[in-house]
Amino acid sequence: MLKLHQIYLKKLLPPFIILFIIIGAVVHYAIKQIYISQTKEELNSYAKLISLQIDKKTDFDKLAKKIKKVDHIRVTFIRDDGLVLGESNKDKSDMDNHKSRPEIIQARKNGFGSSIRHSLALDKNLIYVAKKVKLKNQIIYIRMAKFIKKIKTQIFYLGLKILSILLLFFIVVFYKLYRVNQTLEKEVDKISKFLVALTKKKKPNYIKSSFSKEFYDITTLLTKVALVLAKRDKQKAKYTKKLKLLNNQKDEILSAISHEFKNPITVINGYSQTLLEDKDLNEDIRIKFLQKIYASGNRLTELIDTLRLALKLDSDKIKLTFAPCNVYEIAKDAVQNLSQIYNDREIEIKGRKDLVIKADRVLLGVAITNLIENALKYSEDKVEVIISDEAITIKDRGVGIDEKELKNITKKFYRVSKNSWDNSLGLGLSIVTNILNLHKFNLTIKSQKNEGSEFSIILDQ
Repeated sequence: MLKLHQIYLKKLLPPFIILFIIIGAVVHYAIKQIYISQTKEELNSYAKLISLQIDKKTDFDKLAKKIKKVDHIRVTFIRDDGLVLGESNKDKSDMDNHKSRPEIIQARKNGFGSSIRHSLALDKNLIYVAKKVKLKNQIIYIRMAKFIKKIKTQIFYLGLKILSILLLFFIVVFYKLYRVNQTLEKEVDKISKFLVALTKKKKPNYIKSSFSKEFYDITTLLTKVALVLAKRDKQKAKYTKKLKLLNNQKDEILSAISHEFKNPITVINGYSQTLLEDKDLNEDIRIKFLQKIYASGNRLTELIDTLRLALKLDSDKIKLTFAPCNVYEIAKDAVQNLSQIYNDREIEIKGRKDLVIKADRVLLGVAITNLIENALKYSEDKVEVIISDEAITIKDRGVGIDEKELKNITKKFYRVSKNSWDNSLGLGLSIVTNILNLHKFNLTIKSQKNEGSEFSIILDQ
């Protein structure tokens, strides 16, 4: 009969190998897709920058060769009728008409196109990205390309590194589990000998184990009554359930925060790197990049303020100042603040202008602002704020919310699965709900897909 560690090796080694192979394949595929996607985005961004620097006097052939020399990227400038105006890697006069190229067809229709195919001119596989640019007298296409072979080489070496790390990880885990298993065998053997001693009516004074809490409990409970054993098992199950719940909440919080912080940080890093590396960057582009960085910084500040407010509301550390407030004035202030951000949107306030309620003006303003901003984000038509004796209603004609999602959207860090409804950090409606609870108000939500939503603050005065 096999020993425990031998069974362990026999049972676990094959699944570990299979799992390693599966993870390797998944990692390779994921890396490949990410590299291709990043390459397309990189080429598209480059094409946008080039489009800002060309006009009707541009020598396209000279510009293409200059870009290739500096950045080692293939560039082709193509007229709307397919004629090649400039080419970095070959004599343009030897090239045939490019009107029927897949990336050009896509760009002609959508303004942007891409394809992965074999180049007859260079006899190599490339990733192509084409951007449509409208000049005063004509339409041209800026086509950027990178060799697949280079990307495959990058993918191979990166994948090799990741697989090496995974292999090392599995080896360490396997070794640790093996060592734990050896210790486990010793502890089990000790308990077995203790039980054998009991069956032979040899009654040792005690048995003790410091291997783990479970083993400590077992060795202790062997000398105690069954009632103590049942009680301890129940406590253990309760502890495990609580720990699992806390871990799930932690994962949700980290996932939500990392998702929202990633985009502005990526923008700041990307544009800052360009500003540092390109000393000859066009001044208009430089200003545009700085504006993007400034906007992303403000976005990070907003996210941090939102988190701080949510934490204060959860910990009951926030102090409310109740006083008579004019609801119309609060709504008007919220609309004015949001109009600076959504300056092309119409927000109409209807209903009573003289309704006065007892509330914390600042926090109630935060709640109304959040609800109006949600309506602005997920609709393109006019947003209405309706004030009555019973409620403050924010109405939009946007994408709406699925009925199955309505009961969950006010939960903290809850994010609706579909892109049509993105609750940012998942804190906006949670903050609104907490503020309204402090005021003893209620929030009701009515919504229909593709028709719009109504968020109503039910006043309890």
